[in-house]
Amino acid sequence: MEVRDRVRGCLLGGAIGDALGAPIEFQSLREIRRDHGTDGITGYVTTWRGKSALITDDTQMTLFTVEGLLETHVTGPGGPPAGDMRASTRSVRDAYLRWLDTQDHQVPPPAGLPHHTGWLREEKWLYSRRAPGNACLSGLRRPFGGPAPTGVPGPVNPDSKGCGTVMRSAPFGFMPRMPEAEEAFHLAAACAQITHGHPTGYLAAGAFAAIVARLMAGDGLEDAVHRALELLTRCPAHEETTEALIGALALATSGEPSPERVESLGGAWVAEEALAIGVYCALVEPSVEKALLLSVNHSGDSDSTGSVCGNLVGTMYGAAALPAAWLTPLEGRDTIERLVVAAGWT
Repeated sequence: MEVRDRVRGCLLGGAIGDALGAPIEFQSLREIRRDHGTDGITGYVTTWRGKSALITDDTQMTLFTVEGLLETHVTGPGGPPAGDMRASTRSVRDAYLRWLDTQDHQVPPPAGLPHHTGWLREEKWLYSRRAPGNACLSGLRRPFGGPAPTGVPGPVNPDSKGCGTVMRSAPFGFMPRMPEAEEAFHLAAACAQITHGHPTGYLAAGAFAAIVARLMAGDGLEDAVHRALELLTRCPAHEETTEALIGALALATSGEPSPERVESLGGAWVAEEALAIGVYCALVEPSVEKALLLSVNHSGDSDSTGSVCGNLVGTMYGAAALPAAWLTPLEGRDTIERLVVAAGWT
């Protein structure tokens, strides 16, 4: 499979999972079944806005992650050297500040500040609040001098390990230079500290990026998870993330998938649980459609688990495997496609 197919699959699959889960994010499984039947939702349903197939802050921030990475991994005169983590972290934070502008304004603000560059700021459909995480908002309003050493609480929101770190971190696994899993791990963890300082929050983001990097290289998902676990166990304070991933692997081999089994992994409001649920659903269901539906039909952060699962199955199987009925009406699809082309993935 071509790299571009996996990148398209990752971004579009994540957006589909996000849009599937968004309308039921704050509902319990009992309420989902009451409103949509025993099987829960089986496709897009309307949101409180009266529309369907709408993405949330999960996809918004993922796209800005891509833009930030593109800025720092350009080649030629003026581009920072490959592997410059400080430059990469600064560019990603600038991109997140542009996302913050979309949450604070209704139209693109004047381009008078350094972070006000980049073509996503001109995409007017992105200027919409979709239940953004408090830690993401508050973290970006604070100064950030750089990440703390691995395993140490970061300088911003040091007690926060919300899933806002994981849901935006897939692109670290497919930077245009195609990073090794270890590089993806450390850069994603560093950039997660921009908003979330709890070690579990940023290590879970690093593990997710490492998994995506190995999937991009052609590994199967189980092997990719084991590779991420090898990287995790070298880090202080890895235990919560490691335990969550081991739990997902074990659950995938212990019986038929069900929403109740998904919920045994947690509610996904915190990073390690969102990662574990996404991994479990992508592992246990070989069907892309069934994996995505399993990942959202539960009591918890359905859009984030749908997004993580969608990133994984999209990377594994490519964009062609995504259900056309979900892909066609997806909000932001054209922007995602243009972002992939502009990035020059081949």
